[in-house]
Amino acid sequence: MMCAAIAGARGKRVVLIDHAEKLAEKIRISGGGRCNFTNINAGPANFLSENPHFCKSALSRYTAQDFLALVKKHRIGYHEKHRGQLFCNDSSEQIIAMLKAECSAAEVNWRMPCKVHGIAKEADGYRIDTDHGDIEADSVVIATGGLSIPKIGATDLGYRIATQFGLPLVEARPGLVPLTFDGPSWEAFAPLAGIALEVEVSTGSGKGKNARRGLFREDLLFTHRGLSGPAILQISSYWQPGTPIVVNLLPDMDIAEELIGSKTTVKKQLGNVLTQWLPARLIEGLLLANGLAPDARLADMPDAKLRKLGDAINRWAIVPTGSEGYRKAEVTLGGVDTRALSQQTMMAKDVPGLYFIGETVDVTGWLGGYNFQWAWASGYVAGQSV
Repeated sequence: MMCAAIAGARGKRVVLIDHAEKLAEKIRISGGGRCNFTNINAGPANFLSENPHFCKSALSRYTAQDFLALVKKHRIGYHEKHRGQLFCNDSSEQIIAMLKAECSAAEVNWRMPCKVHGIAKEADGYRIDTDHGDIEADSVVIATGGLSIPKIGATDLGYRIATQFGLPLVEARPGLVPLTFDGPSWEAFAPLAGIALEVEVSTGSGKGKNARRGLFREDLLFTHRGLSGPAILQISSYWQPGTPIVVNLLPDMDIAEELIGSKTTVKKQLGNVLTQWLPARLIEGLLLANGLAPDARLADMPDAKLRKLGDAINRWAIVPTGSEGYRKAEVTLGGVDTRALSQQTMMAKDVPGLYFIGETVDVTGWLGGYNFQWAWASGYVAGQSV
């Protein structure tokens, strides 16, 4: 819709084809129904890609402030919730209505619901085979999103079209997704489902040309199958299968030094001491996992055991066995390789008139409005060029 409205406002004849029954379901369900429509801090550092410099041009040409101006133009109330995240005061439906109104003002034509069965390149443009008959166009913009949340219509059509025209793909996988654990590594923690706390979580390595190291301080949530919450969703985009994530359950203190320093003055049981900082059920699980008794007196604990416990709290390293997959993933990592696209226009370098934008391409933002900002920015750039 962003791309169509911008192109239409330039006097282009635009037809927008959507296979879905309902318009913009991903906007509708986002942010708990209030749509975290951008982040005022959005910049290239908040995005992952095999070609990390690609997103700079679009993000600089259409910023969060530009989209916010559009929101204000349509008199949509909004508020900042957390770390630059902007939400509608009332409903995500307002953002959908705003974009649709912009398309109407630009005289965009709609074909919806309408499935695309194929695209053919012809001498003077493209022929698109649809449920509504053939459509001829000088240019085609692919804005089909990724594979996340199949129940609202996710499709691999964009990837198939890219492959048809010889564009390489970066392997797709779920991003911003809860992580799961199996077997003995999770046995002591499964009963902790429902516990939430602020943590620092990291993964990856800073070495190598394409290395990705993630470090986030956000809330973590224990579930029956593993870990969720903003901290885990953020780190999931950096996590590689078979590698550990490291969780610091008390990021503001060195718990081993605190406990060792308190041995001579505190006469309480170890479990009771720890309840100053951590939920009781979590303490019980941590002590059980480390072979320690909650009723042991702190004063009687050897320093070595307290340091081991400190590692379990400040540097809890655990290897996820998987994730909740596309059904729970908020975004899709990977996609059309941006090295095959122009960063100024989003057009395929070797296929004139064919554009790819949004989640379809290998640009993935952090949790918190960044992926919407990439949708608006890449749509704007393509709309200005198409």
